[in-house]
This record gives sequence, C-alpha cells and structure tokens, in this order.
Amino acid sequence: MAHVEWSAGIDSVSGALSKPGSSPQHSCAKMLLGTHRIAATENPNCNRVYLRKKVKRSTALTSNELDARARFSAVSAAVKARKSDLMKITQDQIAFKEQKDTAGGKRTMKSYLWKICGDEYDLAHLQG
Repeated sequence: MAHVEWSAGIDSVSGALSKPGSSPQHSCAKMLLGTHRIAATENPNCNRVYLRKKVKRSTALTSNELDARARFSAVSAAVKARKSDLMKITQDQIAFKEQKDTAGGKRTMKSYLWKICGDEYDLAHLQG
C-alpha cells in the first residue's frame, strides 16, 4: 500500500490501472489497483495504490487468526444490529456526544459503536 498524489487536475482514481493479460507472451499474475477511500475517517490521505498478485497461503490458520475473524464477524453483526435498534439510538447518540471531545474519545458514530460492541464482546468472552 502506498499513499499517492496524482498529477494536477486529477483528484482520485478508482479501479484497475493495469490487469493481467490473457496473452501467454505478456501475461503476468499482477494487477495494479488505484483506490479512493470514501469512508468517514480523520486521515486526509485517501488515495492508495496496491500491487495485487495471486498468493497461496503456505500455513494453516492459527487459533489467534480464527479468534480474530470470529470477533470481527460478531462485532460487525452487533454494530449493524445496534445502529438500527430504535431502543438504543437516542441513548447511543447522547453517550457519543459526551465522549466525543474527551481524550481518547471516538470521533465518528461508527467507530464509537465498534468500540462499545467490541468491549461487550470482549467482556462476554473473558467471563465465558
């Protein structure tokens, strides 16, 4: 991953800049991708370039990786459910505004919900 600054007049590029060819003479397994992040964040660097190639994993997934994937899936589902739960929306908005300007406070509602749901997941799995 690399931060990119395009030439004057070009703000962003999104998509494949080069693709593997179908000709066996000039084909390679690499693809050059340009992306422009549109998600809410505080980082001003939103243009990236990736060199993507086919990779085959040489080792099996470790238990830590499996745990991290399970946590991500569970917290992601909890965030999705919580942000549409009418019983919690107002309470979450008030709590978000109270912590937003404190040291270590989350600056976006989505990051706040990820923290809350992640803490709940961690608490449930430490005790369970």
